[in-house]
Amino acid sequence: MPRWLPRAMVLALALFACFQLGSWAFHQLTGLLINILIAFFLALAVEPAVSRMAHRGMRRGLATALVFLGVIVTGAGFVAMLGSMLAGQIVEMVEDFPQYLDSVISWINTTFHTELSRVELQDSLVHSDWLQKYVQNSATGVLDVSAQVLGGLFQLLTILLFSFYFAADGPRLRRALCSVLPPAKQAEVLRAWEIAVDKTGGYLYSRGLMALISGVAHYILLAALGVSYAPALAVWVGLVSQFLPTIGTYLAGALPMLIAFTVDPWYALWVLIFVVVYQQFENYMLQPKLTAKTVDIHPAVAFGSVIVGTALLGAVGALVAIPAVATLQAFLGAYVRRYDVTDDPRVHGHRRRGAGPPLVRLRQALSTRSDAPPPPQQRTGEPPDQLR
Repeated sequence: MPRWLPRAMVLALALFACFQLGSWAFHQLTGLLINILIAFFLALAVEPAVSRMAHRGMRRGLATALVFLGVIVTGAGFVAMLGSMLAGQIVEMVEDFPQYLDSVISWINTTFHTELSRVELQDSLVHSDWLQKYVQNSATGVLDVSAQVLGGLFQLLTILLFSFYFAADGPRLRRALCSVLPPAKQAEVLRAWEIAVDKTGGYLYSRGLMALISGVAHYILLAALGVSYAPALAVWVGLVSQFLPTIGTYLAGALPMLIAFTVDPWYALWVLIFVVVYQQFENYMLQPKLTAKTVDIHPAVAFGSVIVGTALLGAVGALVAIPAVATLQAFLGAYVRRYDVTDDPRVHGHRRRGAGPPLVRLRQALSTRSDAPPPPQQRTGEPPDQLR
């Protein structure tokens, strides 16, 4: 056996063990890494506001705390408004449930000539084995729901803590990162960081402005129709429609349509028409003016990036996909060399002459030959022109 073979076997086993250990550690820390990624993008989003307040003489830590306080208050207000709307709807449904049940029972008795009563149905439902098992399972599932809620709160606290430190210690973090790189690479890293801050902050601010406009427009409609919880529904439509591109407007409009349908079925139709018309106005009038200088991405690219981000990281990927793609596009655009486009008609979508179907080209060739003058006749006995 060669002398190098035992050493090679030991080295291969050591490398395999290190790979397995790294893979196990990566899978165990996936949740933490995703939280850090969310915190990093959130810090990039608030970086312009924090830097602007810091340039005016305010301490960077205090500026970061004020910005995050505003974000937390806004999010808590939205959750409270949405929760009150859902609670009110649930209470109304519970209060009106006996009337709905009586109408259904009367329709069944009239249609099928039965003699059902609500009291008998309630007694049979209360004493059924299915309901008892469902209550037992729900009682045991309360602990799981509580654990999930506590886990979600801890995750949110972790994201806020990391994003606060990323935003407050942004200059120190950039200096620490540049200290381990040569000067040429330092300029590239700082350029990429600046592009990421501009694109992420511009994306969130432009989307926030469009969400405000969309919320105000839908609130006016819902208030005019007399739909309950119009402010909460308007905030819901504004946020969901802007942070889920292309299809977010229609998904967000489903809830106001459902609430409007309980008031009057025709109101749901009016809400649907308004949602479709406003989406066209936003796509062709509002969005190009607001996002031309911040995140200029084709709608198909934005929609595809959201799908890819959702497939990779779920809801987190859907949120960070568009600013990440915008940053990558801007960074590559600074280094990709572009040339002047030729004046070929095919660039503008026109077909070149003679590039049509075979029958059309054959007709063009035959018409060209029929229009050409006949060749001159040669006299007998004269040599051809090339032999004279």
